[in-house]
Amino acid sequence: MSLLSTTKKLTVVSALVAFANTTAAVASEKAYFRNVEGQWSGAGNIVAGPYKNTRFTCKFDGTSPRGNGMELSGTCRVGLFSQPMSAKITKRGGSFRGAFLDGAKGKGLDIVSGKLRGKRLILGIKRKKLNGTMIANLKNSKKLNITISVKVNKKLVPFIGLTLNKTSNVRRTSLLVD
Repeated sequence: MSLLSTTKKLTVVSALVAFANTTAAVASEKAYFRNVEGQWSGAGNIVAGPYKNTRFTCKFDGTSPRGNGMELSGTCRVGLFSQPMSAKITKRGGSFRGAFLDGAKGKGLDIVSGKLRGKRLILGIKRKKLNGTMIANLKNSKKLNITISVKVNKKLVPFIGLTLNKTSNVRRTSLLVD
């Protein structure tokens, strides 16, 4: 067997492995986002900064438009005060992009990067000089832990922790057309 034919075989095998890994990654992403669909509620805590130890509760509706991202919309409440909250995350190229609330141009944050690693969606977040990460860890199909950390002196410091429990699933229907 010549070196050239061995090289061709290795190239074909490498291409097949890369294709299989990409296909598995896409399937994994779709499964992750499908698990986010439904109604969620839970409690959180601000763990750093001037509002440290402030507890809050949230309720969200989760959707997965076209299976290439997710949207969470709802409210978070501290005492008598309620604030609308939303996040929209979509896959663009090899990463994720999106916004919390209305993005950094408004009162929110931009999602500037991201990767799905197993059941953990790791997102880069940014607003003006603030940089950080949001980790959405899908513990199982009924529990989602969210941690938001910000960079302080080049170190990531946890800022907000939130545990959401799924309270109901989205009912899927199909429309048959003759």
